[in-house]
Amino acid sequence: MRFKNKRYIGLFLALVMMLSLVAGCGGGTQKDTAKEIKMGTILPLSGSAAPLGKIGQQARDMAIEEINAAGGIKSMDGVKLKMVYADSKGDPATGVSEAERLITQEEVVLLTGCYQSGVAMPSTEVAERYQIPYFVDVPSEDKITERGFKYIFRLAEKTSWRNRAQTEFITEMSQKYNTPVKTVGLIYENTAWGQGAVKAWEKYLPEAGLQIVMKEPYPSNSSDLTPVVLKAKQLNPDIIMMVSYVSDAALLTKTFAEQKVTPKAFIGTSGGFADPTYYNLAGDACENFFDISTWEPDVNRPTSKETNEKFKQKYGYMMNAEAVKAYVGMYVIADALERAGSTDPVKLREAFASTDLKSGPAQMYASETKFDETGQMVNAPLVICQYQKVNGKMERVTVYPQAEARVGSQIVWPYPGVK
Repeated sequence: MRFKNKRYIGLFLALVMMLSLVAGCGGGTQKDTAKEIKMGTILPLSGSAAPLGKIGQQARDMAIEEINAAGGIKSMDGVKLKMVYADSKGDPATGVSEAERLITQEEVVLLTGCYQSGVAMPSTEVAERYQIPYFVDVPSEDKITERGFKYIFRLAEKTSWRNRAQTEFITEMSQKYNTPVKTVGLIYENTAWGQGAVKAWEKYLPEAGLQIVMKEPYPSNSSDLTPVVLKAKQLNPDIIMMVSYVSDAALLTKTFAEQKVTPKAFIGTSGGFADPTYYNLAGDACENFFDISTWEPDVNRPTSKETNEKFKQKYGYMMNAEAVKAYVGMYVIADALERAGSTDPVKLREAFASTDLKSGPAQMYASETKFDETGQMVNAPLVICQYQKVNGKMERVTVYPQAEARVGSQIVWPYPGVK
């Protein structure tokens, strides 16, 4: 009898040890008494999109420093935030493997990232499978929040929202400046982001009475885009709209100038056209190009000026919209952790779902931050800016809508060509 009791006790202890080991594997809940909360971010830290990955990393780091300096997560005894970065190299498969590694080996409580929609699509599937919250701050492909996932939340606008706003802008400018616009050419990098934009344009442009006469995809790592530009020159659309990362955006811009392509307007779709290094790469050829954005340094929103100035002093250049979303995203995450009072993924997911931020640093991006039932931010703002010379220096000037435009700014329409 004693032997049997000892045997049962031994089996029980073995079972307890096994369950403890299982509980310690994978991502998810970290002990609420831990000294730090470990999060993971997937970014392109090498490859053609590395400059954008770098600015996203810097923005996150600055926000985390501020949050920790202000006392960390107070509902968890002031625990500090820690970010673990992973390099996707701009490759979807690498993004997937890095998501797996961050969750199962680094044991992060949530993921953020990852700049490129083509990487975000499959890596968010990994987080959903493990039921770990994934905070998407920049990728805009519509489908990211249209798959019925429960653990995915996105701060960024949908690509289709940008394309709809671009179409409205074209229509309004055509009427305002009495320059009839009938045809549009679409030039785009051939991944989920560019393809998603084209799908939206195919809906909104015809609805506005605009004919798409050119749809030209290309690899974002292209070293020569002359054939694409020559095709645009031959077809001569009234408007040329582009989806590009930074190196290809600059290459397109310079090649358009070299080939003397002069539509009524060139309109970018953020991404590379919003990168702080774009002008350095493209030079004066980018003058009078339009771009769409969710934030610009000259937009009058709470804390924008102070935060941007701090970032510039710290890193040597101004923030862009992607940096702002990465920065604000850390405050949205901190707010969710504060209200959850735990890193339990279910509690954290519920906290994200009930987010309703109307004050603090998040107002730099939007007056209110909340998510719909799909996890999509419902109030993502949009503005149109134009590259213009101001006192001899190239700047991104917010020109539309009027309520958000820089005081005293004037839209240059139609495109006058390279000076």
